[in-house]
Amino acid sequence: MMNSSKQKKRVKTRVRNLLALVLVFAIVLGVPYAILKYQSGKSGMTIKEVVQRKMIKSDGTESGNSPSTVITEGEKIDFLLRQHIGMEYDTKPMISHVLVDDFDEDGLLDVIVCDALDNYVSWIRQYPANVYSETILARDMIAPAHAQAKDFDGDGDKDVLVAVLGLLYPSNDKIGSIVYLENDGNFNFKKNTIIDRIARVSDVRAGDLDGDGDMDLAAAQFGYDDGETRWMENLGNGEFKTHMLQNLSGPINVEIVDIDEDGDLDIISLVSQEWEEIYCYVNDGSGDFRMKLLWGSDNEDFGSSGISLYDLNQDGKLDILYANGDAFDYIPPQGKPWHGLQWFENKGNLEFEYHRLCDLVGAYSLRPGDADNDGDLDLFAVSAFNLWEDPAAQSFIWLENVGDMEYIKRDITNDPTHLMVMQTGDFNNDGLVDFVTGGMYPYPPFDRLSRVTLWTNDGTLISGE
Repeated sequence: MMNSSKQKKRVKTRVRNLLALVLVFAIVLGVPYAILKYQSGKSGMTIKEVVQRKMIKSDGTESGNSPSTVITEGEKIDFLLRQHIGMEYDTKPMISHVLVDDFDEDGLLDVIVCDALDNYVSWIRQYPANVYSETILARDMIAPAHAQAKDFDGDGDKDVLVAVLGLLYPSNDKIGSIVYLENDGNFNFKKNTIIDRIARVSDVRAGDLDGDGDMDLAAAQFGYDDGETRWMENLGNGEFKTHMLQNLSGPINVEIVDIDEDGDLDIISLVSQEWEEIYCYVNDGSGDFRMKLLWGSDNEDFGSSGISLYDLNQDGKLDILYANGDAFDYIPPQGKPWHGLQWFENKGNLEFEYHRLCDLVGAYSLRPGDADNDGDLDLFAVSAFNLWEDPAAQSFIWLENVGDMEYIKRDITNDPTHLMVMQTGDFNNDGLVDFVTGGMYPYPPFDRLSRVTLWTNDGTLISGE
């Protein structure tokens, strides 16, 4: 009996040990699996794709200059004339977006402005040449973040599509909306809310995504930790059906473009926050999208601040220009030494090669333009969160392309500070690229302010003076 009892105890002990071992293995394997499963559900990717994302994000490519990009420092060359345009102001401006467009199609470039302080979208019209007057198109849109001018309803005039955050600063509240300003043909605008009470909308673009002849939408919803990326199918009569693409927080840009050149429109998105990733949603032609991760940083505080698509090396394929300089996560906002500028070279077949261009603390709005008319594209960028107490901290710089994708970095100005947005255009029709910037001042110093500024190219780079 004693031996039998001891044997039973040994069996029970072995069973308990085995169960404990199984439990340990379950925890060791189950927790990572659960995390992968959660991230798969949030991102819209398979577990295999999530693992691949982790591998891509650990390659460390974002630190330092890539071997094929050569940057040298050059002396400052003054070639821009500064001019305030639009309304006067007596408070600290909060301009979240400027759009350069010949809005009334009179041959002169205008500027559409998103004002996140006074919560309106306005039109700075140029007429006659070099005379600018600002008109408010629609009010009571809390923190408009982005505007697109497009004939949304197909009646022959330009309407305005607006992404509305609902609050400039981080929030989980469902306060975002998409607003369509309908032009009656005489530049009177009716405000139509397409959708509201959704996660804060940072960008929205229109395009025929399902090939049925009308304008659908792609939207980036920053949210806070509950953001979304969606496309909205136009059903007609002002009705839209939402198709969710991704549920990650922090989307700040969507671009609608035929990136794979197959005749339909795809979507490129930038997701910031802790993700810091660029995605492509590849369209099959009917509005069904396959998601592909193009790139991801291994630095969760990389500070993605915007992308734009241009053929930078002029090889016939659209590249991705990318700035990282966001600092809204910090109180007070403070730029970081890893902020800067980069481009992704389109190698075809949805493969992009990363190139670090240069450091720029607080970098925003990386844009190309042939400033010296030498046939290649120079690059320009602004800074919203530089170290403004340092006199050497620049708010506006340019990279002169000297051939073979080699650049000389040159300062433009440190006055005004806090430049969050910049766009290019030939405002005086002289064949030279000019610039428009918008200032946003959520934190001091407040000694070098601007609201909307036009920077006119005086031709010095062409004449060599």
